[in-house]
Amino acid sequence: MSNDSHDLVVMITHGTDHELSSVGFTIANGGLTAGLRVSIFLTSAGVDLVRKRASDTTQVNPLDPLAQMIGDFLRRGGNLWACTPCVKARGYSESDLIEGVVITGASKMHELIKQGASTLSF
Repeated sequence: MSNDSHDLVVMITHGTDHELSSVGFTIANGGLTAGLRVSIFLTSAGVDLVRKRASDTTQVNPLDPLAQMIGDFLRRGGNLWACTPCVKARGYSESDLIEGVVITGASKMHELIKQGASTLSF
């Protein structure tokens, strides 16, 4: 079976306290550079990454600062989704999150996977 999809879904489950969150955004931005349509689904502690000012002081050398990578991802047209139950569990609302984040269930991610999207998780 041939996969002709140019979609990549990256799931990030770690917050600012783990280097894998920065690695996930590095890979996602690289996917945009490669011409893929990239969507990030944040779940568990991953939703903390997009709370306003939460990632402002996070940097894993030699990578770019996390806040810069998140901003670059959004400016370049990436989809940034935050898991609805995970957001609610933390008491966040849309106003707590940075502009451009969409609070949604996993169904958006599942639709892309059903259409052949590649997936990575961090």
